[in-house]
Amino acid sequence: MPREIVVEKVGYPSPEKYPVEIVERKGVGHPDYIADAIAEAASRELCRYYLEKFGRILHHNLDKVLVVGGQSAPRFGGGEVLQPIYILVSGRATTEVVESDGSRVGVPIGPLILRAAKKWLSSNFRYLNPDEHVMIDYRIGKGSVDLVDIFSRGGAYPGANDTSMGIGYAPLSTTERLVLETERLLNSERVKQDYPAIGEDIKVMGVRRGDVIRLTIAAAIVSRHVRNTAEYLEVKESIRKLVLEKARELTDMKVEVYVNTGDDPSRGDKGGVYLVVTGTSAEHGDDGATGRGNRANGLITPFRPMSMEATAGKNPVSHVGKLYNVVAFNAARDIVQLDRIEEAYVKIISQIGRPINEPLLAYIGLNAPEEVIARVRHKAEEVLADHLDRINTLWERILRGEVTLF
Repeated sequence: MPREIVVEKVGYPSPEKYPVEIVERKGVGHPDYIADAIAEAASRELCRYYLEKFGRILHHNLDKVLVVGGQSAPRFGGGEVLQPIYILVSGRATTEVVESDGSRVGVPIGPLILRAAKKWLSSNFRYLNPDEHVMIDYRIGKGSVDLVDIFSRGGAYPGANDTSMGIGYAPLSTTERLVLETERLLNSERVKQDYPAIGEDIKVMGVRRGDVIRLTIAAAIVSRHVRNTAEYLEVKESIRKLVLEKARELTDMKVEVYVNTGDDPSRGDKGGVYLVVTGTSAEHGDDGATGRGNRANGLITPFRPMSMEATAGKNPVSHVGKLYNVVAFNAARDIVQLDRIEEAYVKIISQIGRPINEPLLAYIGLNAPEEVIARVRHKAEEVLADHLDRINTLWERILRGEVTLF
């Protein structure tokens, strides 16, 4: 069956032309981001082991991670973790390999997962100690016979692991860029050095009405770095000023910034302000799960078409829930550069077992004048076809951490 690519003019305007736009990003320390990140870290660790020991990546999908919040008692100038965060890594993997001589070689799934999770936590949190503040568990079963068989059939392009879809678009709207860059700014190395009280758990909700963007930021404040309510409020004001300064670089629209709007400063550290001991709300009751957070471009965008697939933790060789979302966003970014194209949307639909470079349907929607679409139609098809033809090497970039997934 030949590969089919449909190119057409989209019938809806850019979100920037809507009277209202909503954009969200869950940052590095958010429990949902933690779940995604550990799922992906475990998958990559397993991939590297498979490559080293067996010369190829074997079937696995570790895309079901649960983060169960602990209990803590933050207070001005200090605080303690009373009950650790519980993290459960769940999924399917190849746990045993039969060699050509009939011998069986076991895969140390547990140690690999624990090492990957602890390494990610240590690398991304300053005050979260994986040995003291976190319990990491795993429940890994063997893959179903049919999926393992599809994975192991070989060929230049493996069969799709699922019937699913990938969706991407370009370029980002002003509100989308602002939300994304706000979280990256507050979790940047520079800001953490200058303002150590700002924790890693940053969530940004952007709401644009007309030409006014309102950013509501939930920023966990590390209790050891603030001695009283006044210092806490100073940190909040610093966050507001930092974000407004960044906003001026990105847009001429009016931007309003609100930080930790649930605070009641009169109650101080008796529950009135957003204090944490370790940098994440997961230390005290907030939970997370793989796939509940950002899409493959790092944003949650209800005014855009979105795939509900979790990209994190799925194998990077044949799982289209991961690969097609990455390809869709990458292809859209290239297509929108071709001519006077306001926006490009890419949607790719798989069929289980079918080679991953031959989706059941590949769709390109262009927000552009008809004469422009007529000029770029074939080139747009070529761009997407090229991305699909290179999909069997995408796993290399994913393992090197060069691809945004959430």
